[in-house]
Amino acid sequence: MTDDATGAAHTTGGARIHVPIHLRWGDLDAFNHVNNTSMLKLLEEARVRVFWTPEPGEQAPPTAVVSSGIDAGTLTLIARQEIEYLAPVPYRREPLDVQLWFGKIGGSSVEVCFEVHAPIGASPVLYARATAVVVMVDAVSGRPVRLTEAMREAWEPYVGEPIVYGHRR
Repeated sequence: MTDDATGAAHTTGGARIHVPIHLRWGDLDAFNHVNNTSMLKLLEEARVRVFWTPEPGEQAPPTAVVSSGIDAGTLTLIARQEIEYLAPVPYRREPLDVQLWFGKIGGSSVEVCFEVHAPIGASPVLYARATAVVVMVDAVSGRPVRLTEAMREAWEPYVGEPIVYGHRR
């Protein structure tokens, strides 16, 4: 079920945010599918749209509560990333359906979970699952800072089961 106001699909354990991400021709490699390094950029784009506060006139999900820019005072740094590729992603004109939720909200960090799906309305394919641990850091000192109450309130409705990777050795 999708909540039309937020674009979030409700699942057991929380909701998911759906972010449509268009591919660029340059995201493909010689094998005619999205290159692994391009996948990191696609996930980054989805994460930025979910985290950063919108500019006047822009729309954003209710999770977009982090001020961006060099003068914001707080940086969002990636402490860890992991991707499990499940199927090659072909070039398409329709945007991929990148779904996000939070696997864990910590003191100064949050575990962001991703699933990259075929475009909405296309044959269902789960292309990849990923996790990124994002740490909030003071821009001047470089030291971690506590998540704000506004962050916690905005993100808690989207806490769900963390990704369990199936192809680990």
